[in-house]
Amino acid sequence: VYCSSKDDYLDTEVTEFFEETKVKFAELSEELLWEYIHSGEPMDKAGGYGIQALGGMLVEYVHGDFLNVVGFPLNHFCKKLGELYYPPSKHTIHHIKYDSIPSVETFEILSDGDCDSSDNTKMEDAKRLTNGGLVELGKCKEINCSYKIPMEIQNGIPRNVTQCLSKLTHLLDGFKGSKVLFVACKLKIFDLLKDRGTMTTEDAANQLNTSLRGTERLLDACASLGLLEKNNQGYSNAELTNLCLVSDSEYSLHDYILHCNDHLWPLFTHLELAVKEGTSQIHHTPEKKVNDLFQDFHCQSVEVKQRFVRAMDSSSKVTARDISTAFDLSEFKVVCDLGGCTGALAYDLVQIYPEMKVIVLDLPEVITDVTSCQLSRQNACDISF
Repeated sequence: VYCSSKDDYLDTEVTEFFEETKVKFAELSEELLWEYIHSGEPMDKAGGYGIQALGGMLVEYVHGDFLNVVGFPLNHFCKKLGELYYPPSKHTIHHIKYDSIPSVETFEILSDGDCDSSDNTKMEDAKRLTNGGLVELGKCKEINCSYKIPMEIQNGIPRNVTQCLSKLTHLLDGFKGSKVLFVACKLKIFDLLKDRGTMTTEDAANQLNTSLRGTERLLDACASLGLLEKNNQGYSNAELTNLCLVSDSEYSLHDYILHCNDHLWPLFTHLELAVKEGTSQIHHTPEKKVNDLFQDFHCQSVEVKQRFVRAMDSSSKVTARDISTAFDLSEFKVVCDLGGCTGALAYDLVQIYPEMKVIVLDLPEVITDVTSCQLSRQNACDISF
């Protein structure tokens, strides 16, 4: 599709073509095929093999454009692209035939005696244009259509509406990224990579006892979200991941993420019922023991309770500074943090207001579990539980 702007309108011209290439495979043993499969090369190939690499050993011969098998008919594309801008004169076309490539017209600039200067200029422009551009591949039938579309309209939709739709699409797909993060944390993928360094998909799947295909897709999803880095050697944690997602890091959100996955996700899954009924949907949460979300955690095992406390502590690390600075609290010398859990907000308050003393009030079992977080912060003497 050739696009150009003229008088604040978008002109488009479409050319369609196709290229056919025949590939003859050799007689192959099952052992050779399995070796090729285990190499991993065919897993991301549309045709199940890469003729430009190891897959070339499977092929007996090719009749047609080799690059078309690789994925793009470059020769035919360049020819059509040149014709799209400057249709050449007949005497500037030279036919070249190859044994394995169908007859294709290629442009060759003749001597000054064979063509005039204006044709030379056009042909030089055509040569430059073959170095870039876009064309939609389709059937042999060629279509030359011209449309005039206002620049502020795309696909029949005003640009401002397109931007709104993009934001809405981001919201619609947001849950997918959240679930990728939840599952990666639950499987402790980030902990594994922190301990082992760069790992291949196979090594990670073996350590996690997960499927090879599923592990690869999850790791790729994490890489696309910027949580992992991917190179030829495998996958490794991004800097942000080591800082905030490894379970034992200083600023880890690991336990809060597990809390979101195990308890908040099921509740929001039933948001429609909550709106219609006007009631809590905690009964949909697995292993619930009482009908109050926070009280329920204290009826669970010691491990679950401690994880809940750590979850609240890690989430407070994210919000405490904003809460502490939202208002000027300098005139208050004593502050009571009701439901303060581990005192994350309290520690931020005494850092911002050194003259302040903070009393953290919470349930007895929560205060008892505070030591499980192994908190060691400055100005702790100004905080009491």
